[in-house]
Amino acid sequence: MILTFITATIFWSLILLVIYTYVGYGILLFFLVKMKKKKPIPAYTDDSELPEVTFMVAAYNEEDYMEEKIENCLNFDYPKDKLTLFFVTDGSDDNTPNVIDQYPLPDGVNLELYHRPERMGKIAAVERVMPYVKTPIVIYTDANTHVNRNAIRNIVRHYIDPKVGGVAGEKRITMDEKDAAKSAGEGVYWKYESKLKQWDSELHSVVGAAGELFSIRTELFEAVPQDTVIEDFFMTLTIASKGYKIVYEPMAYAVESSSASVGEELKRKIRIAAGGHQAVSRLGFLLNPFKHGILSFQYISHRVLRWTLAPLALPIIFVLNVLLAMSGNPLYVGLLICQFLFYGMGLIGYILQEREVKSKIFFVPYYFCVMNYAVYRGFFRFMNKSQSVKWERAKRAV
Repeated sequence: MILTFITATIFWSLILLVIYTYVGYGILLFFLVKMKKKKPIPAYTDDSELPEVTFMVAAYNEEDYMEEKIENCLNFDYPKDKLTLFFVTDGSDDNTPNVIDQYPLPDGVNLELYHRPERMGKIAAVERVMPYVKTPIVIYTDANTHVNRNAIRNIVRHYIDPKVGGVAGEKRITMDEKDAAKSAGEGVYWKYESKLKQWDSELHSVVGAAGELFSIRTELFEAVPQDTVIEDFFMTLTIASKGYKIVYEPMAYAVESSSASVGEELKRKIRIAAGGHQAVSRLGFLLNPFKHGILSFQYISHRVLRWTLAPLALPIIFVLNVLLAMSGNPLYVGLLICQFLFYGMGLIGYILQEREVKSKIFFVPYYFCVMNYAVYRGFFRFMNKSQSVKWERAKRAV
C-alpha cells in the first residue's frame, strides 16, 4: 500500500511537471501578461533620427540563395546611408563569395564581403568581423531566409528604450500544400514557440533569440567560447543576465521553408539539444532566482525543463503507469490507453511521413516524440563532446 502511494505520488508529480513544461507555462504566461499593463512601443518621428545599422549575413556554401538574399537586403525600407550590409562567407568553397563580389549594386549601397578559406564555424566568423562593425546596432540573419521589408525599422524602434539590449525577430515556416501534413508538427511548434516568445517579452524578456533573425546593441557584444553550439541563444541570454531586456518583435520576421522531412529536422533538433545542454551547464548562474528574479523563472520554465527533466520524465511516466494499471484501477488503465494511443499516433506519423496525406493529426504526436528523442541524442553528444560548432545544414523542402 505504501509502495503504491509512493509510486502514484511520483507518477502524478511527473505528470504535472510535463504538463507545466509543454502547456502549463504557456497558460500561466498568458494570464500573467493579461494582468500586466502593456507599454506602448516607442517610435522615431523622422528618418533623420534612425540609428545606423549593420545587417550581417553569415553564409556557408549558399550560392543558390545568394542573389535572392542580396536582393532581399536591397529591398529593405531603411535609409541606404544608415545601413551597412556585411556578408561573411568563411569556409565557403563554392561560388558564394564570387556571387556576392560580382553582384551589381545600386548607387549608395554599402555592402562589404568578408571571406577567408578556413571554416571555423559561424561564431568564429561573426567574432572575426565584429571589430569592423561601427554602428550602434547589429542585426544577424541566415543566408537562406527571407526577411520582411520593414524588419529593420521594426527592430530599431525598441532601442529607444535604454533597457533593451537585444531584439529577437520571428521565425516563420512556409509550407507547400504537399508538405503541409508531414511538416505540420514543425509548423505548430514554431507558432506555439513564437507565441511563448511574445508573452515572455511582454512579461519581462525573451529567453534567448533564434539565429534566423536577431539583433543586439553592438557595445554589448562579447566573445563567447569558440565551442559554443547555439551562440545566438548564449549571446542574448548573457546580455539579459546583465539586466537588459531581449524584446520580441513579431513584425520583424525571417521566412524559410520547412525541412524536407522530419528526419532532416531531427538533425537540427539534435544539434540544438546538444547546445541546450551545453548552455544549461554554462549558464548555471541563471538558476538563481534571488539574483535574476523573473528571468530565472522564465529560463527554467521555458528552456531548462524542456532540455532536462521533462524529456526524462516521459519514459518514467509510462513505466509507472504500467505498474499502477496492473492494479486494475480504471483511472490508470484509461491513462495507459491514452499513452498507447498517443505514441501509436506518433508511430503512424513516422510510417506516413513520406506519403501525401491530408490529415495532420498523426504528425503532431510524431514531431513531439522526435523533439524529445533529439534531447536524448543531444545529451549524449554533449557528454561525449562530439557536437561540432559547424552547422550540418538540414535540407529544406523545395
